[in-house]
Amino acid sequence: MRVLRTIRSAEYAELTALFFLHAMAMGIWFVPLSAVLDAHGLHAIKPYAFATSAVACFVSPLIFGAMADRHASPVKVLRGLALATAAAMALASTAIRLGWNPWLVLALIQLHALCSAPTWSISSTIVFARLRDSKREFGPIRGMATIGWMAGCWLVSLLNADDSAIAGYTGAVAWLGVAAFTFFLPAVDPPKPAGPPTLRQRLGLDALALLKNADHRVVFITAALFSIPVAAFYPFTPPHLRELGFNHTSAWMTLGQVTEVLAMFALARLLTAWRLKWVFVAGLVFGVLRFTLCALDAKAWILAGIMLHGCSFTLVFITAQIYLDERVDAAWRARAQALMALMTGGFGNLLGYLGTGWWLAANTRAAAGTRWPDFWGGPAVIVGGVLIYFLIAYHGRRERGAHPVPAAIVPP
Repeated sequence: MRVLRTIRSAEYAELTALFFLHAMAMGIWFVPLSAVLDAHGLHAIKPYAFATSAVACFVSPLIFGAMADRHASPVKVLRGLALATAAAMALASTAIRLGWNPWLVLALIQLHALCSAPTWSISSTIVFARLRDSKREFGPIRGMATIGWMAGCWLVSLLNADDSAIAGYTGAVAWLGVAAFTFFLPAVDPPKPAGPPTLRQRLGLDALALLKNADHRVVFITAALFSIPVAAFYPFTPPHLRELGFNHTSAWMTLGQVTEVLAMFALARLLTAWRLKWVFVAGLVFGVLRFTLCALDAKAWILAGIMLHGCSFTLVFITAQIYLDERVDAAWRARAQALMALMTGGFGNLLGYLGTGWWLAANTRAAAGTRWPDFWGGPAVIVGGVLIYFLIAYHGRRERGAHPVPAAIVPP
């Protein structure tokens, strides 16, 4: 028994280290990106720069999710993508630092997004494949990813690179660390395909059949709609903080990750004590409160809003990932996670980055600046609408009989 516990502890250490390194690499780039672009005179392309991740999510996750489900070990797929992401991030950072044409900078940021977009769903697939009880085990392991994200933000501020291309170079090194770490992970072999895959299967488009199940569809749509207002958080909270007199905005933004970690560790207890429906509802309620507090336009209130970000994010998005692992057939889980990345990072974020960019412009005047109460009030209203939709549309297993979703309703 002691040997088994030792093996299990070593396995947990591997999974938490993977999430920690991966999230740190992502946070080093994503959080300071807004300030870096502003500092280098690239304010005009900022909404489009953030939208590149959304555009990439329409292409990369399903293709590489299908590859990880059918053709190659997810570990090997992650390794190749991490190396490509490191190279693309270094190129984009060089372009920003040397003042290249803004559209070339945007193209390189898009290349980076194409490489990085599938990586999180693939890492999640690797982790879920090695868990015995995802409801109890995933939250604490996923909490290490949040700590990694925070560590990345702190590292950026420690290097005084909140508005410097150095942040991008640091992120590239972190991605090389992710690629190196995959050599220490055991392979997760994909199931053997029944026959030669069709073009639709190679592109991962067969995953869209998961939407035929009513509750699956509601979860996917809810997460996608919730992503629209959430997209305003990282591009526009830092400038609001600066207007209120805060420095080192990357570090202040990690307040949201503090509560996110706490919520991750509480998630196991919540998921065993509450129905999934009410966990989702709690996350959406926190989302309404978060944007409402930011709309009060004062130091204490915006910090309170940032702290609620972690609770809201965890109870909606992480619960959605656990839902897919619990209720989708094992042979489809990489594609299910990839479809979630497409719905949230693709549809949700594209509409969110472009829409909230337009909304900011509509609430900004050259002489008076940004009307932050009006700006943050918009996302609060949207999340309220998403909450109403979810309460009406989602039913859950208990109302259909307390049985797992049968494999027969999942495409063969």
